[in-house]
Amino acid sequence: MRSPKNYFSEYVAYHLLITVVAAVLSQAIEVVSVVAPNTGCYALDNSSHIHDFSSWIGHPFEYEGKEADLVVRFCKDVESRSQAGYVDFGRFDKLNYFHTGSGHVSFIQEYFNGDLMNCEQSYDKMGRTAQVNIICGNCPQGQCKGGLGCICNVEYDSTCRAVVELAIPCEKPGLRVFEGFTVGFHPRSWEIVYNGMTQLGYEEAHKEFSFSTAQTRVALYMTAVASVSGSVQKPLIKVAPEKGLKVTLSGSAATGGSPTTLSPTVLLIDWRCEVARDSPYEVEVTIPVENYDPIQFTLTKMCEYQQSEGGDAARGWAIFGVLSCILFVASILFCCGGFIYKTRVQNQRGLDALPGMTLLSACLETVSGGGHGYSRPEDINNPFVNQASWERQPASAQATRRTSEVRYGSI
Repeated sequence: MRSPKNYFSEYVAYHLLITVVAAVLSQAIEVVSVVAPNTGCYALDNSSHIHDFSSWIGHPFEYEGKEADLVVRFCKDVESRSQAGYVDFGRFDKLNYFHTGSGHVSFIQEYFNGDLMNCEQSYDKMGRTAQVNIICGNCPQGQCKGGLGCICNVEYDSTCRAVVELAIPCEKPGLRVFEGFTVGFHPRSWEIVYNGMTQLGYEEAHKEFSFSTAQTRVALYMTAVASVSGSVQKPLIKVAPEKGLKVTLSGSAATGGSPTTLSPTVLLIDWRCEVARDSPYEVEVTIPVENYDPIQFTLTKMCEYQQSEGGDAARGWAIFGVLSCILFVASILFCCGGFIYKTRVQNQRGLDALPGMTLLSACLETVSGGGHGYSRPEDINNPFVNQASWERQPASAQATRRTSEVRYGSI
């Protein structure tokens, strides 16, 4: 029978084991990609942590003024409401997203392209505009009385621009984004990762974004801000299912090179289909970054048929080489057989015995005009061979001579 001391030791060891397993699982769960929200209603704070405000889109905040009320529809628009009607002070610009603020202002939103009446020559000719300064927490003077926040103050720089202070309870910040890091299919593109965030279509497996079976290599170019480029580490891959697709990494990025905007590193992914299947294979690429959350994206590969070692390109060159050898050997056999036949059967000698020489001679004679061949050797002693060109012979003599002469084409 075991003593209580032994029970206590086993309990402590079991508790330590559970703690270690939980820590490992928590680290595994934390390795997720920072995906760019498709709404554009998000911001990065001063420590590069992402704040997603997608759940706040369209929420109204109203401020009662003396002459008109001002309403902010979060990430939608800003408008003034009065007895005379509504006046639009701009709509949320997705291209600018949020800007990091300073002091008690956490973030800044910009709203452009409002009403043009009496504001045709306003800021960048965009009509009425508005700037919303977001304060995480309460207003400095305690104007908010609970709820989901309120507008602390509204100031009008002119009749065409309003500056609004909005206090809301900001949510817990998300993952830390490695700003300035991009991944694309070209040294100056960022289809996969932009500004440290994985773009839609590569955050998980999408069949419509799959690569074809014939494409056995993909080149990914990475860039980063030079001051933090040394934080990028060697990428890791995970294939699902594990068997059926052979994947190898090469290139400067695979060896841990430091990418910059002027000298991007390249990650070459060579994948070969060993087992064909209807659904695509998933290749999850994880790029660890020191002091930041890792970059992670997913590529998909279709395998409609099995690929041999070396790929289709090597197989095509092999077939071309075999066909070339066969054609070369057949040409040699044809030439040798034709030469032997003409010398033994037709009693021809010299160049005339070569196959195709008759056809070549006829072609040359046609091109040269037909009658400008060289005469037979017995014509050399003819006294009229050096006759001047203007001394023309009688037609009857020329006809008689043509019938008796044998002309050869010049080679």
